Amino acid sequence: MDFNPENTGQMLSGAIENGLYDELVQQLRKDFEHVNIAFLIGTDVDSGALETTLKEKIYVLLLEDFEGYLNLMYSIDVPEASFATIKPTDAVDVSEQVVFLVLKRIYQKVYFKRIYSKKS
Repeated sequence: MDFNPENTGQMLSGAIENGLYDELVQQLRKDFEHVNIAFLIGTDVDSGALETTLKEKIYVLLLEDFEGYLNLMYSIDVPEASFATIKPTDAVDVSEQVVFLVLKRIYQKVYFKRIYSKKS
């Protein structure tokens, strides 16, 4: 996988270009459902709305349901080492950085699923 985006916008653009955006949204919804956290987005959500909604949800989880936030990170399987790159400023900035990590991991999941499902 050669895709190494620098920000969330590049991540979502790459997912769209590679035809993985719909799968990314579905996987994101699935991971939220797995830990019983409501995340109400439609299957036809555009990338800007997805990013905004996800930032808001992560922000609320950080401030009001930290245990739920930790469960979500575990379910998504964001590597612990990735969190070392987060610069602790305020909750808004942290949530933006976490959104990038979340989407990066989910992109990896759907990318590898597509690659390895073709070989079967």
